[in-house]
Amino acid sequence: MPVIKIETRIKGDVKVVFDLARSIDFHLISRSGSKERAIAGKTSGLIEEGELVTWRAKRMGVYQNLTSKVTLLQRLNYFAN
Repeated sequence: MPVIKIETRIKGDVKVVFDLARSIDFHLISRSGSKERAIAGKTSGLIEEGELVTWRAKRMGVYQNLTSKVTLLQRLNYFAN
């Protein structure tokens, strides 16, 4: 099975950066021009381990529902979906 690993180095407070990375509200702000919406599961706040969020987004002219689940979370180190 293919694995995609993305590592981004950010100069900032680790708590603030970690929480922004899993913030549904911040994601919506960052994508405000796209009309992307969280429509099911956790739809605001910070997503936690075991929680799902379903996004409704338009990609290449087609509306899609995309569901993501946080399967692992180690606070301030990583989360995986």
